[in-house]
Amino acid sequence: MKIKSVHAQWIQIPIEEARQHTSDFGTLRTFDAAILRIETDDGIVGWGEGKNAAGSAGNYATLVRLLNEDFGPRIIGRDPADVTFIWEDLYNGVRAEKAAAAGHAMPEMARRGLTVAAISAIDIALWDILGKADGKPVWKLLGGRKADRMQAYASGGWAGADKIGEQLQSYVDAGGFRSVKMRVGAMDANPHASAARVRAAREALGPDIELAVDAHGTFTVATARRFAQLVEDCDLAWFEEPIIADDKAGIAEVRATIPIPVSTGESEATRFAFRDLALMRAADIFQPDPAFCGGISEAMRIGTIASAFNLRLAPHLWAGAPCFFAGLHVCAASPASFAIEFSLGANPMIHDIIGESVVAKDGMIEFPEKPGLGFTMNEAVLNNYARVI
Repeated sequence: MKIKSVHAQWIQIPIEEARQHTSDFGTLRTFDAAILRIETDDGIVGWGEGKNAAGSAGNYATLVRLLNEDFGPRIIGRDPADVTFIWEDLYNGVRAEKAAAAGHAMPEMARRGLTVAAISAIDIALWDILGKADGKPVWKLLGGRKADRMQAYASGGWAGADKIGEQLQSYVDAGGFRSVKMRVGAMDANPHASAARVRAAREALGPDIELAVDAHGTFTVATARRFAQLVEDCDLAWFEEPIIADDKAGIAEVRATIPIPVSTGESEATRFAFRDLALMRAADIFQPDPAFCGGISEAMRIGTIASAFNLRLAPHLWAGAPCFFAGLHVCAASPASFAIEFSLGANPMIHDIIGESVVAKDGMIEFPEKPGLGFTMNEAVLNNYARVI
């Protein structure tokens, strides 16, 4: 079996006005993603996704060109079963042979960002192909699953203090969720405004629903600590991306000085970055995004680091179907995983482009049973919303 074709598209699906939300990313009117199609010479198609922005706020022209004009041609004719070594070859670039012989990485200068986003898309698609070729869900190829379903948390929460309780309670009512997450930080005027919204949410939800907050990296160390002090009595499950991901020492300082567990990682790429987070004791929960961190292969390695440091894994899954399903398989197979992110904002990139329905029942999401990633792509929908670049 050989790779015959590689084709990426920038998919942009409008979000109906009534379901649009506003955060520190502004008002999101479309959901965007780079969706990758890899086909083998025996007709098996694998689907991947690369990401260069949280949520749907990105411009994907450059990433799509990188996949179609650079990385894609490099893997034509390769055996998709060489998924690990395709990853390493793309990461090490012109020094791939030397790195393989030496037994250690020798990456090119452009070793993060869009480079790893492109590798992520390819890696996810290759795992999809391997599962389909073997007639097994990807989690079986990763070593099995620890359960047939896992707790999910409802991810959303943009409303003001007067409506946030109602908004989060609607998540609980809709899918039986016992855990919810809301946004704070730069979308609010100041830490006091964020804290007021959190206190309103806790009062509305009561003590039995887990409540987490996500600042999207928009606080400073000082304002993150100030916010944490203001909500110390709200029993928060975790404080996500309190400050900019580039300041790992700052994240470690926040974690060491507040009583709330700290989670981070959606803005990080490769196992090397998560190794640093672990060594610096900067996080309690790792949240790699499969479409940005390096795909399924790298997310599993990151999960191993989490397990070795007695940390937990909850992948960032505000994404399209290939990334979301990749995250499901990682959660199924990783001993460190404990929760699945399920977006309660408008997400047509999950619900409109595949044949299967993705739903939460009693706050839980079942792991896929079908071969590969476990979904059927609607290529007509993709082609309808593909941007010409």
